[in-house]
Amino acid sequence: MSYKYNNLKNIIMKKVFVVAVILVGLTTFAQEKGKNTENLSLEQQTELLVKKMTLDLDLNEKQQNAIRPVLLEESKKREVQKAERKARKKNEEKVSKEKMFEMKSKALDNQLAIKEKMKSILTTDQMEKWETLKADRKGKMKQKNEKMKSRE
Repeated sequence: MSYKYNNLKNIIMKKVFVVAVILVGLTTFAQEKGKNTENLSLEQQTELLVKKMTLDLDLNEKQQNAIRPVLLEESKKREVQKAERKARKKNEEKVSKEKMFEMKSKALDNQLAIKEKMKSILTTDQMEKWETLKADRKGKMKQKNEKMKSRE
C-alpha cells in the first residue's frame, strides 16, 4: 500500500512542479512584453510608429515625411517628462496644485498643437480614423490603469 501511495505522491509532485515552472515562465514573459521598445532609440521608435500609422491610416510618402518630425519631437518631450517624473518620485516630492494645473494645461496645449499639425498633414478620413484609434488607445490605457490599481 505504501508503494502506491509514494508513487501517487511522486506523480502529483511532478505535476505541481511542471505547473509552477509554467506559471513562472508566463509571468516573466508577461512582464517583459512591454519593455521591447525601451532598448530602441527615439528615432527607431518613431520610425516604427510612422510605419504603424502608415498601415493604419494608409499614409503616402509625403505624409510619412511630414509626420516623422512631429512624432520625434513628441517622443523627446515625453522622455523629458518621464525623467522629471522619475526625479520627483526618487526625491519623494509632492506636486503642488498650482504646478499640477500648469502641467495639465501645458499638456492640453500640446495636444491641441499636435491635433492642428495632424490636421494639416492628414486627410479628413485619415483624421477621423486617427481620432478613433487615439480614443481606443486611451480606453485601453484606462482599463490597464484600473486593473493595476485593483491589484494594489
